[in-house]
Amino acid sequence: MSLFRSTSRGPSLYTLSFWLLCVSNFLFSASFSMMIPELPDYLTKLGGREYVGLIIALFTLTAGVSRPFSGKITDTVGRVPVMAFGSIVCFLCGFLYPYLLTVWGFLTLRLIHGFSTGTKPTATSAYVADVVPATRRGEAMGMLGLFTAMGMSLGPAIGSWLADDYSMNVMFWTSSAFALLSIGILLQMPETLVNRQPFRFGLLRLKREELFDKQALPPFLVLLLQSFSSGVILTVIGTVSASLGIANKGLFFTVYTIASLAVRLLFSKSSDRYGRLPVLFISTAVLAFSMVLLILTDPSDRNAPSWFWTAAIFYGMSWGMNSPTIQAWTADLSNEATRGRAMATMYIALEAGIGIGALASGWLLNHITGEAGIDSSFAVSGGLAMIAVFYLGWLWRQRQKPGRHPIDEADEMALIDGEP
Repeated sequence: MSLFRSTSRGPSLYTLSFWLLCVSNFLFSASFSMMIPELPDYLTKLGGREYVGLIIALFTLTAGVSRPFSGKITDTVGRVPVMAFGSIVCFLCGFLYPYLLTVWGFLTLRLIHGFSTGTKPTATSAYVADVVPATRRGEAMGMLGLFTAMGMSLGPAIGSWLADDYSMNVMFWTSSAFALLSIGILLQMPETLVNRQPFRFGLLRLKREELFDKQALPPFLVLLLQSFSSGVILTVIGTVSASLGIANKGLFFTVYTIASLAVRLLFSKSSDRYGRLPVLFISTAVLAFSMVLLILTDPSDRNAPSWFWTAAIFYGMSWGMNSPTIQAWTADLSNEATRGRAMATMYIALEAGIGIGALASGWLLNHITGEAGIDSSFAVSGGLAMIAVFYLGWLWRQRQKPGRHPIDEADEMALIDGEP
């Protein structure tokens, strides 16, 4: 059964299998995100306040390291096994957190937990790109990302509610249960890779050219600069929320993801229609503006909550456009035989940016007292986003030629999909 069946009116994106994949993504993203707002306080109570920056950094380290491997396994063994492996890691880690009650035990588990996002998103993106017409990739990635964003939005709020009203252990076990449900759905999905190989450990030996896909270099650079802000947000936004008297530290994530969902619903076809580069240019500028708003969020200012929630909205709007567009852009530039590698390369940038942002903001929190440390993190995030804006503007000017397809990578897509 094809994920996207063709009809007399054209290819249909919205089949039962597609919705199952979306639900699986929702459960997976909610599973690992629901604990994020509570982990800094949890680690502090374990006696590891100085290691708060490692909560996200260790997670993204293994996610990034595992990307080349997951890309190769996705291109050889199959998409579905790699997706299932990522959910299994989430299931096991969520179950084990309550039993590892030392700082080093906790940090070790965070390191292992990172394998989840180092594998499943790579295979998921390749799976969708396999079966989506090139001219509708932005729309399909946007709809799939809609469910991912809902998980990222509701997860932190659910996690904080469970931790406050019940216990941290209940929150961890609920996270594990969500991942288990995701696994059950994935096992019902048809495989899209045609020439599959059985898994063998020899596949884990990578050649130099298998570590990085050069065709995905432009998306890699843009996403690396953009995602630094995500590491900062994940590390410090709970502290900012507390300084403003906001009890539920997951609400910022809820607000920005609702904004992201609205953008995905209203503008899911925008990059298919107007091109990847123009959409990314605008969305990255919006990301930089959201960092400016967070700098203006001074707890001593009575208008601080307004700045805070407005920043959350603009931050969500930026990622609502960024995520599906950069995934579609990477798919446009990739070869079908190495699509998993290209997606893995893109996600390496995501993990590296988040990890560096988390480490940098954690260092600034520990070495610059008061609001200055937090504001410095937001300022660096905004500056890096503006570098990405200038780079995208340069690429856009280079690729503006008469008669080009609205999607900026038409030449590459013609090679991939056989389109005129």
